[in-house]
Amino acid sequence: MKQVRVVLVEPSHPGNIGAAARAMKTMGLQQLHLVKPSFFPSPEATTRATGALDVLEMATVHDSLASAVGDCAYVLGCSARTRSLPWPTFPPREACRAALQRPDGELSAMVFGRERAGLDNRELEQCSALVHIPTDEHFRSLNLAAAVQVLCYELRVEWLSQTQVVESGKALAPFASSDEIARLYQHMESVLIRIGFLDPENPRLVMRRLKRLLSRAGLERTEVNILRGILTAVEKTRYWRAPPGQL
Repeated sequence: MKQVRVVLVEPSHPGNIGAAARAMKTMGLQQLHLVKPSFFPSPEATTRATGALDVLEMATVHDSLASAVGDCAYVLGCSARTRSLPWPTFPPREACRAALQRPDGELSAMVFGRERAGLDNRELEQCSALVHIPTDEHFRSLNLAAAVQVLCYELRVEWLSQTQVVESGKALAPFASSDEIARLYQHMESVLIRIGFLDPENPRLVMRRLKRLLSRAGLERTEVNILRGILTAVEKTRYWRAPPGQL
């Protein structure tokens, strides 16, 4: 449980921050990260965090989602909205199981979007998968702190029921961090543009589909290194289009 953090993106109501801290502590979570909160610290947040002031006081504030999840190997984005390009989506219990099945020392994050608008597509692309709370189809609105409580509860239930299985004599392979995945995507986009596969004026749709494909794989650090090695090898072939001035 100590390897899982809760990330709130641009929360506008300080009371939700305090209530989220309290929801976390009841389920045994301590790592609260805030991305550009409108008001923090705040007396209202302190009041709503009754009994969980330690979680609130230890909260880390970031200026971007990339900063908040950069050292995480698995990032879950909580979203109630459907998308034009579907992202890997799991129910809460299954998503929490994946978040907990990381080797020791590797971090996971549960990311919650803005109260009114949720996560935008650029933030979604920084997530390994989506988690969707199955609310009633006629009233999908769920308070931010309530959503945090639901996911923290599911995480604790899964943690209590999970039996760790370790293969004899075989260490678990480390998963790639969010930063390593992001650098892979940057490298891939650059190479695909240079070999003429991507339109440099509009690479986003194809890249989004590639990111979706790779996010389903749950890439290990070694696998990311292999893919980047392939891209580097492509750069060295005779088909590589060197930029002007380097011919």
